[in-house]
Amino acid sequence: MSRILFLLYIAITACTPIKKNDSGKIELEDISLTDLLGEPIDLSQYKGKTVFINFWATWCRPCLQEMPTIALAQDKLKAEPIVFLFASNESLDQINKFKRKQTFEFQYFHLANMEALGIQALPTTFIFDAEGNLKFSEAGYRNWNDNASLKLITDINKTQ
Repeated sequence: MSRILFLLYIAITACTPIKKNDSGKIELEDISLTDLLGEPIDLSQYKGKTVFINFWATWCRPCLQEMPTIALAQDKLKAEPIVFLFASNESLDQINKFKRKQTFEFQYFHLANMEALGIQALPTTFIFDAEGNLKFSEAGYRNWNDNASLKLITDINKTQ
């Protein structure tokens, strides 16, 4: 029964509109990240590249199940100008502990403004084009290593 309620919650929240900035849309610079030492990240450094950001948490089972598929996609697309980032609003200590236990070659960050981005369910993934415009957002688990998902990422990347 709890699994059904969880799936119903994901379905409902996945349809909730994303809060947007004053210009009416989410842009890459709207995301407030720090590195695992607490230093702010300037996301403008990724201009000219497609940016895949996965919002996750250590306690989120679908997030953890999704990570290996993202790792495979990241490996398959490593020759492309695509950056994969992983953002959690958990404490730096929690994120660092998780990172030390994993073998994934991910760039982990702390997210300071999850609520402002309208993220209501985890995992959530945003994909931005080379100009920093949000081109895709989705809440819930996805197999990022399947052909449809890889095509989605590469199609956004090709719009550069």
